[in-house]
Amino acid sequence: MITKISNINKVVSYDIKKKDIVSFSPNYILIKNGIIENIGFDEINNENIDNSIDANNNILTPGFIDSHTHLIFSSNRSKDFSKRISGKSYIDIANSGGGIKSSIKSLRETSSDLIIDKCMKEINNFIKNGTTTIEAKSGYGLSLLDEIRSLEIIKRLNNLSNIDLIPTFMGAHDFPEDVKDRSSYVDLICEEMIPEITSRNLAEFCDIFYEKGYFDKNQTIKIANQAINYGLDMKLHVDEFEDSDGAYLAAEINAISADHLMHSNQNGLKHMAEKNVAATILPGTTLFLGLDTYANGRKIIDYGCSLAIASDYNPGSNTIYSLPIIMALSCLYCGISINEAFKAVTYNAAKALKREDSIGLISKDYAADILFWDIDDISEIPYWFGADKLSHVMKKGKLIL
Repeated sequence: MITKISNINKVVSYDIKKKDIVSFSPNYILIKNGIIENIGFDEINNENIDNSIDANNNILTPGFIDSHTHLIFSSNRSKDFSKRISGKSYIDIANSGGGIKSSIKSLRETSSDLIIDKCMKEINNFIKNGTTTIEAKSGYGLSLLDEIRSLEIIKRLNNLSNIDLIPTFMGAHDFPEDVKDRSSYVDLICEEMIPEITSRNLAEFCDIFYEKGYFDKNQTIKIANQAINYGLDMKLHVDEFEDSDGAYLAAEINAISADHLMHSNQNGLKHMAEKNVAATILPGTTLFLGLDTYANGRKIIDYGCSLAIASDYNPGSNTIYSLPIIMALSCLYCGISINEAFKAVTYNAAKALKREDSIGLISKDYAADILFWDIDDISEIPYWFGADKLSHVMKKGKLIL
């Protein structure tokens, strides 16, 4: 199947060789079997073209990549939101039976089919906002059966939806209430969950909530070592509520990314840069929780880290699924430029998922994940604070919106 896109205003994409965001105006883009085969500035014979798409003078960009979500949940946590407005903190709510533990209870009581129906509706919302690849975590099951079930739901969603979902095992999201001994739950993760999940090939990454009140340093290292031994790549939630030296630990275990980073110290961030650990910031969560301290994206970039931004879509601390809105927040509150935010949801987001060689650019041999924008400049993407200017979404050469 050969598809040609023509009548292109311009293409805007990160350029690896120039190390910058570039724009150019080709006569056409040629796509074969979902992969960009050629970006041409000459005339082309249409005899071998199976499908022609008129870009209507739109700007084309790579599809957006959301490299951090907690998509697999059942019910909402609007009651937690009300408590937070009344002055309760995230930790206060968690300690009173809300938070992650309430999501665990609802997921365990909900059928897989109902969760899939809910997720499909949400995936369509992601698509309408330009997201063509989503990282999706387990972590609201926290039992062997329900963690496996959550990852199997992601696998089913991959077959049902028009975009790609990248599965991450996050059994180390919290400690379930039915486990009284924390060390025994860590053993369950290491001795049963990780071996079974990897034997079924259900996850690519393992993520751990390394934060005070959740998993401590020794527990995190133990789980990470086991995950790595079983072939999973590591991610870490770190330094969200206080500086736990989590950024430094992420570098020490050679994580692919460390996420949140609101309170990370200089040594940790520099160590991440040295070890090529992607830094993913999540400004939607800071906004949604009503907090004042946003991750300092400017500092993170200046220390040499590859900065990604993501939604952290989840039922408790952020229900924003629009990456254009997340871009706007990162520019307004995290000290980064529009071009840096654009790179952070395309090429660098692909790096945070070990896919920078296949998605995140409009370039030869990359997947034809392309957004069609009715705008004059990419500064309009965060400016309009939504996806109102998005005309079409292409995934692997097929229009899905």
